[in-house]
Amino acid sequence: MEFPATRRNEGQQGQHARQSGTLVARRGDPYREMEDFYDRLGQMWQTFYGEAGLTGRGGRTTPWSAQADIEETDDAFVVDLDLPGVRTDDIRLELRDNNLHVTGEHKEKDRVGVLRRQTRRVGEFEYVVTLPGEINPDRVEATLREGVLTIQLGKAASARPRRIEVKG
Repeated sequence: MEFPATRRNEGQQGQHARQSGTLVARRGDPYREMEDFYDRLGQMWQTFYGEAGLTGRGGRTTPWSAQADIEETDDAFVVDLDLPGVRTDDIRLELRDNNLHVTGEHKEKDRVGVLRRQTRRVGEFEYVVTLPGEINPDRVEATLREGVLTIQLGKAASARPRRIEVKG
């Protein structure tokens, strides 16, 4: 029996792919492989123990972490977080140096009937990332559209690449 996380794709030797096709790790990249392992381990933990049963200190429910993509362009970092059903008023962003901290709450809707099964996440969420470059705090924008929070963090002038002319 093959597992989706380790099945080799035809014509892609030396690569592993998830069933969803969202991540392909090349063999020989230990950082990427460890990151993929950590993500899978976290997903298994949440699936096995469930979100509602996890409590932290003081009896508070442990916040869940949103799924995210981070893209680097020449002049900015772009962070996309999946937050379906979350309103803009329920999201808080904080930037300290190059550390982005996104917190908030996905409020459970009022129900009339009996809830037989719930697999969608509700409650507090938290996403923390250290970006690999300096950020210009005056060039940060965030928008929420169709359940995706997009945060554009402009790089500081010293962190942007610049072309250097070679004289001969």
